[in-house]
Amino acid sequence: MRTNVKSADPSEILRTVSPDEAFLFFDDVDRYTGTLATSLADFSNDIRTINPRSVAFHFKRGDFERWVHEILHDATLARRIRKIKKSSSGKKLRGEIAKVVKKRLRELQKRS
Repeated sequence: MRTNVKSADPSEILRTVSPDEAFLFFDDVDRYTGTLATSLADFSNDIRTINPRSVAFHFKRGDFERWVHEILHDATLARRIRKIKKSSSGKKLRGEIAKVVKKRLRELQKRS
């Protein structure tokens, strides 16, 4: 992932993406939860209620920051997610990610 890329325009980051670009939540390899996010707003809602095991699975693989950066083109949020402590786990980790995502969503909505 390139870290020196600037974030896109708020309207691009906030757009709804196609189902093939959606974030699919898994509990483990080949264990799809049935939940998908096609926008940052969807992701913000889903991350608050998804099973903490799913959050941990994706967090340690870097899936959240990769999707935010490569699909939504938000380098700022990707960087903020990456800075969350690797020692966090369970509901605490889910809460920290949800807080960062919600804050960024509000910032973008104010600018759009």
